[in-house]
Amino acid sequence: MVVYTQEHVYRHPWDRVTAAAWRKFTDPASRSALSHVADVHTLHRRLEPAEGRLHAARSITVRSPPLPFILRRLLTAAAASPSGAALCHCVETSLVDAPRRAMDVVVRNVSLRGIIEVEERASYRPHPERPDEWTQFRQETTIRCRPLAALAAVAEKVEHRCAEKFLQNSAKGREVVERICRYLEAEAAGAAPSAS
Repeated sequence: MVVYTQEHVYRHPWDRVTAAAWRKFTDPASRSALSHVADVHTLHRRLEPAEGRLHAARSITVRSPPLPFILRRLLTAAAASPSGAALCHCVETSLVDAPRRAMDVVVRNVSLRGIIEVEERASYRPHPERPDEWTQFRQETTIRCRPLAALAAVAEKVEHRCAEKFLQNSAKGREVVERICRYLEAEAAGAAPSAS
Protein backbone atom coordinates (compact mmCIF):
# COMPACT_ATOMS: atom_id res chain seq x y z
CA MET A 1 0.00 0.00 0.00
CA VAL A 2 1.21 3.51 -0.85
CA VAL A 3 0.00 6.55 1.09
CA TYR A 4 1.12 10.07 0.28
CA THR A 5 0.09 13.54 1.33
CA GLN A 6 0.37 16.78 -0.62
CA GLU A 7 -0.22 20.32 0.55
CA HIS A 8 -0.54 23.49 -1.47
CA VAL A 9 -1.25 27.10 -0.59
CA TYR A 10 -3.47 28.98 -3.02
CA ARG A 11 -2.84 32.69 -2.70
CA HIS A 12 -6.53 33.31 -3.19
CA PRO A 13 -9.40 33.46 -0.67
CA TRP A 14 -11.31 30.30 0.22
CA ASP A 15 -14.51 31.23 -1.65
CA ARG A 16 -12.61 31.82 -4.91
CA VAL A 17 -10.58 28.60 -4.62
CA THR A 18 -13.61 26.44 -3.88
CA ALA A 19 -15.53 28.03 -6.76
CA ALA A 20 -12.58 27.24 -9.04
CA ALA A 21 -12.38 23.67 -7.72
CA TRP A 22 -16.05 23.12 -8.66
CA ARG A 23 -15.37 24.41 -12.18
CA LYS A 24 -12.16 22.40 -12.68
CA PHE A 25 -13.69 19.52 -14.67
CA THR A 26 -16.29 21.53 -16.59
CA ASP A 27 -14.13 24.43 -17.73
CA PRO A 28 -13.50 24.02 -21.51
CA ALA A 29 -9.97 25.42 -21.21
CA SER A 30 -9.08 22.61 -18.76
CA ARG A 31 -9.71 19.74 -21.18
CA SER A 32 -6.15 19.44 -22.49
CA ALA A 33 -4.55 19.64 -19.03
CA LEU A 34 -7.03 17.12 -17.62
CA SER A 35 -7.11 14.82 -20.64
CA HIS A 36 -7.20 11.76 -18.33
CA VAL A 37 -10.75 12.78 -17.28
CA ALA A 38 -13.18 11.19 -19.74
CA ASP A 39 -16.53 12.16 -18.21
CA VAL A 40 -18.12 13.88 -15.19
CA HIS A 41 -21.77 13.74 -14.10
CA THR A 42 -23.53 15.10 -11.03
CA LEU A 43 -25.32 12.22 -9.31
CA HIS A 44 -27.06 14.30 -6.66
CA ARG A 45 -26.77 17.45 -4.62
CA ARG A 46 -28.56 18.57 -1.53
CA LEU A 47 -28.51 22.02 0.00
CA GLU A 48 -29.14 22.70 3.68
CA PRO A 49 -29.91 26.43 3.47
CA ALA A 50 -30.34 26.99 7.20
CA GLU A 51 -26.94 25.45 7.95
CA GLY A 52 -25.23 26.79 4.84
CA ARG A 53 -24.07 23.33 3.75
CA LEU A 54 -23.98 21.66 0.35
CA HIS A 55 -23.68 17.89 -0.10
CA ALA A 56 -22.88 16.64 -3.60
CA ALA A 57 -21.83 13.47 -5.40
CA ARG A 58 -20.39 13.22 -8.89
CA SER A 59 -19.32 10.30 -11.03
CA ILE A 60 -15.95 10.80 -12.65
CA THR A 61 -14.60 8.50 -15.36
CA VAL A 62 -10.84 8.61 -15.84
CA ARG A 63 -8.41 6.91 -18.18
CA SER A 64 -5.74 4.97 -16.33
CA PRO A 65 -2.11 5.09 -17.36
CA PRO A 66 -1.06 2.02 -19.38
CA LEU A 67 -1.40 -0.92 -17.02
CA PRO A 68 1.38 -3.46 -16.52
CA PHE A 69 0.92 -6.70 -18.44
CA ILE A 70 0.05 -8.69 -15.31
CA LEU A 71 -2.88 -6.36 -14.55
CA ARG A 72 -4.08 -6.35 -18.15
CA ARG A 73 -4.39 -10.12 -17.92
CA LEU A 74 -6.79 -9.68 -14.99
CA LEU A 75 -9.11 -7.31 -16.87
CA THR A 76 -11.80 -8.41 -19.28
CA ALA A 77 -11.32 -7.48 -22.92
CA ALA A 78 -13.95 -4.74 -22.56
CA ALA A 79 -12.16 -3.08 -19.63
CA ALA A 80 -8.73 -2.71 -21.20
CA SER A 81 -7.84 -0.90 -24.39
CA PRO A 82 -5.18 -2.06 -26.88
CA SER A 83 -2.79 0.51 -25.34
CA GLY A 84 -3.09 -1.14 -21.95
CA ALA A 85 -5.09 1.70 -20.39
CA ALA A 86 -8.48 1.18 -18.80
CA LEU A 87 -11.45 3.36 -17.97
CA CYS A 88 -11.98 3.67 -14.25
CA HIS A 89 -15.23 4.94 -12.73
CA CYS A 90 -15.00 6.91 -9.50
CA VAL A 91 -17.44 8.58 -7.14
CA GLU A 92 -16.60 11.95 -5.65
CA THR A 93 -18.52 13.07 -2.55
CA SER A 94 -18.21 16.65 -1.36
CA LEU A 95 -19.34 18.61 1.65
CA VAL A 96 -19.13 22.38 1.57
CA ASP A 97 -19.77 24.11 4.89
CA ALA A 98 -19.90 27.81 4.01
CA PRO A 99 -20.21 29.24 7.56
CA ARG A 100 -17.11 27.28 8.65
CA ARG A 101 -15.37 27.93 5.30
CA ALA A 102 -14.60 24.24 4.92
CA MET A 103 -14.80 22.01 1.86
CA ASP A 104 -14.01 18.29 2.04
CA VAL A 105 -13.86 15.99 -0.96
CA VAL A 106 -13.47 12.20 -1.04
CA VAL A 107 -12.92 10.29 -4.29
CA ARG A 108 -12.98 6.48 -4.48
CA ASN A 109 -12.82 4.21 -7.48
CA VAL A 110 -15.89 1.99 -7.87
CA SER A 111 -14.63 0.00 -10.84
CA LEU A 112 -11.40 -2.00 -10.99
CA ARG A 113 -11.61 -2.46 -7.20
CA GLY A 114 -10.71 -6.12 -7.59
CA ILE A 115 -7.38 -4.94 -8.95
CA ILE A 116 -6.61 -1.62 -7.33
CA GLU A 117 -8.24 0.56 -4.68
CA VAL A 118 -7.64 4.30 -4.66
CA GLU A 119 -8.99 6.81 -2.18
CA GLU A 120 -8.26 10.53 -2.25
CA ARG A 121 -9.28 12.83 0.60
CA ALA A 122 -8.90 16.56 0.06
CA SER A 123 -9.68 19.56 2.23
CA TYR A 124 -9.83 23.28 1.51
CA ARG A 125 -9.51 25.62 4.51
CA PRO A 126 -8.57 29.26 5.03
CA HIS A 127 -4.82 29.48 5.59
CA PRO A 128 -4.08 29.86 9.32
CA GLU A 129 -1.69 32.78 8.79
CA ARG A 130 -3.73 34.70 6.20
CA PRO A 131 -7.29 33.32 6.45
CA ASP A 132 -8.95 36.07 4.39
CA GLU A 133 -6.39 35.98 1.58
CA TRP A 134 -5.05 32.43 1.16
CA THR A 135 -6.41 28.88 1.12
CA GLN A 136 -4.68 25.77 2.39
CA PHE A 137 -5.27 22.63 0.32
CA ARG A 138 -4.38 19.23 1.71
CA GLN A 139 -4.73 15.93 -0.14
CA GLU A 140 -4.09 12.41 1.11
CA THR A 141 -4.12 9.51 -1.33
CA THR A 142 -4.05 5.79 -0.57
CA ILE A 143 -3.34 3.24 -3.32
CA ARG A 144 -3.52 -0.51 -2.77
CA CYS A 145 -3.01 -3.18 -5.42
CA ARG A 146 -5.21 -6.03 -4.20
CA PRO A 147 -4.60 -9.17 -6.30
CA LEU A 148 -0.84 -8.82 -6.08
CA ALA A 149 -0.68 -8.62 -2.30
CA ALA A 150 0.92 -12.08 -2.27
CA LEU A 151 3.57 -10.79 -4.69
CA ALA A 152 4.67 -7.86 -2.55
CA ALA A 153 7.49 -6.69 -4.82
CA VAL A 154 5.26 -6.59 -7.92
CA ALA A 155 2.41 -4.94 -6.00
CA GLU A 156 4.78 -2.29 -4.68
CA LYS A 157 6.00 -1.45 -8.20
CA VAL A 158 2.43 -1.16 -9.50
CA GLU A 159 1.38 1.01 -6.54
CA HIS A 160 4.36 3.33 -6.97
CA ARG A 161 3.76 3.63 -10.71
CA CYS A 162 0.13 4.54 -10.05
CA ALA A 163 1.20 7.00 -7.35
CA GLU A 164 3.55 8.74 -9.80
CA LYS A 165 0.70 9.19 -12.29
CA PHE A 166 -1.68 10.43 -9.57
CA LEU A 167 0.94 12.96 -8.44
CA GLN A 168 1.31 14.23 -12.02
CA ASN A 169 -2.46 14.51 -12.43
CA SER A 170 -2.80 16.26 -9.05
CA ALA A 171 -0.25 18.86 -10.13
CA LYS A 172 -2.23 19.44 -13.35
CA GLY A 173 -5.43 19.82 -11.30
CA ARG A 174 -3.80 22.41 -9.03
CA GLU A 175 -2.56 24.34 -12.09
CA VAL A 176 -6.11 24.36 -13.49
CA VAL A 177 -7.55 25.62 -10.19
CA GLU A 178 -4.86 28.34 -10.06
CA ARG A 179 -5.73 29.43 -13.62
CA ILE A 180 -9.46 29.54 -12.87
CA CYS A 181 -8.76 31.52 -9.68
CA ARG A 182 -6.85 34.13 -11.71
CA TYR A 183 -9.74 34.27 -14.16
CA LEU A 184 -12.29 34.70 -11.34
CA GLU A 185 -10.15 37.41 -9.78
CA ALA A 186 -9.94 39.28 -13.08
CA GLU A 187 -13.66 38.77 -13.65
CA ALA A 188 -14.46 40.26 -10.23
CA ALA A 189 -12.28 43.25 -11.11
CA GLY A 190 -14.17 43.63 -14.41
CA ALA A 191 -11.24 42.66 -16.64
CA ALA A 192 -11.76 38.99 -17.61
CA PRO A 193 -11.84 38.50 -21.40
CA SER A 194 -11.49 34.69 -21.33
CA ALA A 195 -10.72 31.81 -18.97
CA SER A 196 -7.63 30.66 -20.88
